[in-house]
Amino acid sequence: MDIRNLNDFAFKQKKYIPVFPKASGTPTVYIEGYPFEDDEPMAATGFHGLQINIFSDQISRYFAIDEHIHIGVDNFVYYREGDITKFVAPDVYVVFGVDKYPLRRSFYTWSEGAVPGAVFEFLSDSTANQDRHEKVRVYLIDMGVQEYFIHQPEMAKPAEFCGWRRDASGDIVEIVPDARGGLFSEALNLWLRWEEDETTHVRLLRPYLPDGTPITTSMEEEHLRKQEQALREAAEARTAELEVELARLRAQIANTQNESR
Repeated sequence: MDIRNLNDFAFKQKKYIPVFPKASGTPTVYIEGYPFEDDEPMAATGFHGLQINIFSDQISRYFAIDEHIHIGVDNFVYYREGDITKFVAPDVYVVFGVDKYPLRRSFYTWSEGAVPGAVFEFLSDSTANQDRHEKVRVYLIDMGVQEYFIHQPEMAKPAEFCGWRRDASGDIVEIVPDARGGLFSEALNLWLRWEEDETTHVRLLRPYLPDGTPITTSMEEEHLRKQEQALREAAEARTAELEVELARLRAQIANTQNESR
């Protein structure tokens, strides 16, 4: 993304943010009796952790303009009232129509009156098989999630990026990739593509606007803002130099006129 895209990004952001109804429930931080933590680490590997941090940051900053979009990261989502065994812990999920804040210990679908629109799991050795198979039905049928995506972030392993959604009849269909291997999320109204980072050896999944504009990372955005500031300061310095030169020329002209009288 260049500076010109950064400058008009806010306009595009408002244009492409999905339209959705307000959920019927209320924000719920915690319901007594439903565990909200286990002994598992948040990220299975460093590759996994870096991917989760960067992707959740991008999605969170992009959807920050709407107070009724909640982004969850690796916390429990309970989807059947009264049954504490019916829960999942997605790496990243997005819920439309519910209050962004307060932060929740867990997300309770019946209390909030909403389920995630999109769920992301980043594959690790311990959960990959479950993510590829069992969770497809759990997320899309049992929970009613609109879309589910899996991605392999570790470059040493074969690339794997797949997505599923429920069609109009309620059947599960796999999302067909474009020629570049990208998948379009109808729930988020965003393109999703991966790129390889040779420094970290992480195969990063990244979101893009429908027109192809990338959603920057925090580091990229900071770099662009510094670049923009440097250009602004250079322009201001040049303007000051021109004003000094103009004043000098005016004085020279005035002196010449005085001498000719």
